Amino acid sequence: MGTTDSFETALGFLAGCSLKATILLGLAWIAAVVLRKQSAAARHCVWAVGILTALALPVCAVLLPAWRSNALGSAAWLWVPAKTIAEDTGSGNLPAMVVNASIASPWLREFSGMLLLIWAVGAAILIARLAGGLMRMTRGSAGARPIRWDRWRLCAEEICGGLKIARRVRLVESANPLAMPLTWGMVRPLVLLPSSASEWPETRRRAVLLHELAHVARYDWFLQLCAEFARSLYWFHPLVWMAARNLRQESERACDDAVLNSGVDAREYAGQLLDLARTLEKANRGWSAGLAIAGASTLERRFIAMLNPSTNRGRLSRRAGILIAVVVICFLIPFSALRLSAQGVSGAFAGTIHDPSGAAVRNATIIMTNQKSNAITMTVSDGTGKFAFKALPSGEYEMKVEKKGFETYRASRVALGSGGEFTQNVTLEVSGTAEDVEVAAKRSGEAEAAAGSGTKVPRVKLGGDVQAAKILEKKIPVYPAEAKTAGVQGTVMLHAVIGIDGKPESLRVMNEQVDPELARAALEAVSHWRYQPTLLNGQPIEVDTTIMVNFSLQP
Repeated sequence: MGTTDSFETALGFLAGCSLKATILLGLAWIAAVVLRKQSAAARHCVWAVGILTALALPVCAVLLPAWRSNALGSAAWLWVPAKTIAEDTGSGNLPAMVVNASIASPWLREFSGMLLLIWAVGAAILIARLAGGLMRMTRGSAGARPIRWDRWRLCAEEICGGLKIARRVRLVESANPLAMPLTWGMVRPLVLLPSSASEWPETRRRAVLLHELAHVARYDWFLQLCAEFARSLYWFHPLVWMAARNLRQESERACDDAVLNSGVDAREYAGQLLDLARTLEKANRGWSAGLAIAGASTLERRFIAMLNPSTNRGRLSRRAGILIAVVVICFLIPFSALRLSAQGVSGAFAGTIHDPSGAAVRNATIIMTNQKSNAITMTVSDGTGKFAFKALPSGEYEMKVEKKGFETYRASRVALGSGGEFTQNVTLEVSGTAEDVEVAAKRSGEAEAAAGSGTKVPRVKLGGDVQAAKILEKKIPVYPAEAKTAGVQGTVMLHAVIGIDGKPESLRVMNEQVDPELARAALEAVSHWRYQPTLLNGQPIEVDTTIMVNFSLQP
């Protein structure tokens, strides 16, 4: 396929993933609304599942085998017919056909490369922004000093034990005394504190560590990083931005609930957060990948939630988490394998099958074999000889048409682009017949001849509107005496045309290296054969035949 077709395929793949991501995130949004009275941990889990599945869609779609849906495909694209071009190489039954098909509308096909470029630029900008933030966080953390304050280390160890954090958590002190506390990292998580934290009272120290270590226990930094990657991939999709924002908000509220569940008073905790937000600097934009404890944009809603005594502050149990993971995987695998009918798929591929007289051939088998995946799609012609494939995956195909009594039609290369329609009419040629005759003689004695059963060698396997020729009179060739005496053996291959009167015409020897005496004997005998003519739709026609006369000597 050409570059434009490759752009169309990539654009269709992106559109298909976007549509499926819309469905997944829409379901997550509905579930979050339904669970609005449940805990923030439950809603966070819902948004995390939505983002992770949306991020996994492209990978799973590439790795998993495909199954297709026309209903979803019609929602992804609006397809219209496109012009097609059929090229014939002039090599008999082996034409090469090229289909030029377009998606949705001509301008979309023309600018598919530009649309992909715009998407790539947007994704690259967001990924570069995220990478820059991570680099700045790494440099800032490298310049921080490990905390030596015993009270902080002992408090952190106690909280890690209560939250069942097996990973080693590093507490580091920023050189900036007004840096906002934040956490980042997954394998070796890090909690960054301002240098002024050494002077904090016990209540603030415990509240801050509880909040930050709850992020570590819940793997919030990793999930938020996945959300940033999802925003980079689907930067044009408003639902993804909403999901990433809600994921961060619910993670902060869930960590607030962990602090309050430990026995910290809600009013006192709210006061501590307010004081941190007022006295400490806002997290640097370059550090956006970190999770800061007192981000000003989320404080108001967090205060409302933590001061509401009826708020559900329950945790998500391990059993519930495992159950959710199993259900999501069972849903994600078939959903990712789903291919939209317009996602990398051609439009209708149709045509009509005719015989040499121009009459329609019914029940002919049309076989399309994808040359890349070797996937085979089949259909049959109807009573008027018409066939149709509603949609085939884009790619190059071998087309084969089979019908009993006819030669197999083959098209070695059929290139189908995305969308469009293609029409190919096929004329089948009536197949010839073949006869095998065995002529055996003893090396000492008279010649003995045995005739084969004169069966037609079929070229195809299905259907039949052709009445094949039948032998009415067969003269067995006589083994030439001179050839028998000289011990000459061999096979004479004859070609003939069975006329409409049933007589073999245009007899000729096809293998010139055969012994002349054997060839003469075969020609003389076959010229006296008589056939019942081949009938096509009730009318006699001429057909080719191949006759094999085998001369052999027995001991």
